[in-house]
Amino acid sequence: MAAEILTREDLAVFKTELFHELRDLINSPGAQPRKWLKSYEVRDMLGISPGTLQNMRINGTLSFTKIGGLIFYDFNDIIKLMEGTKKTVKGS
Repeated sequence: MAAEILTREDLAVFKTELFHELRDLINSPGAQPRKWLKSYEVRDMLGISPGTLQNMRINGTLSFTKIGGLIFYDFNDIIKLMEGTKKTVKGS
């Protein structure tokens, strides 16, 4: 059995290829979103402030799960909320 010697250049090429493959997997259109999102992710997704998100929790607009000190939101609930608030613009 012959031994193979890896050089630093071999490792650098491997690292670059690995990062490219991971980025492609993460950004692929068929990638499934995570089931549970944290507050900052929901705020970014909806473009709202922390206070608005808190009001949505308080008035029941958006359901959540609290585990310890962390609050999680179901991705599908957010999509349903967005679909339910769609408005159509009537032509003039």
